[in-house]
Amino acid sequence: MKYMIRGSYTSEGIHGLLKEGGTSRRQHFAENVQALGGSVEAYYYALGDDDLFAIVDVPSQVDVVALATQISAGWAFVAKTIALVTPEEIDQAAKKDIGYRPPGA
Repeated sequence: MKYMIRGSYTSEGIHGLLKEGGTSRRQHFAENVQALGGSVEAYYYALGDDDLFAIVDVPSQVDVVALATQISAGWAFVAKTIALVTPEEIDQAAKKDIGYRPPGA
């Protein structure tokens, strides 16, 4: 299952990032994801509201919850998780009839 992890460093996290460097933190993140049986597809630092964007592929939703909560519990980074959906999954969802009707229709 693919997820985007995005988030922001706290001031403590920025201090640690400057001390360790970006490639070191990327390697550590990859090791965390691999410990869950997953892989990192993309890892980018960014300018703006979020400091980091990563795309990971992990076996389950439980794994991504473990990843995001443990990262955020460290007080240095606040992670936000977004489930990613493939075009094929959208096609499958579009074929499901749930009987919905808009109000007043």
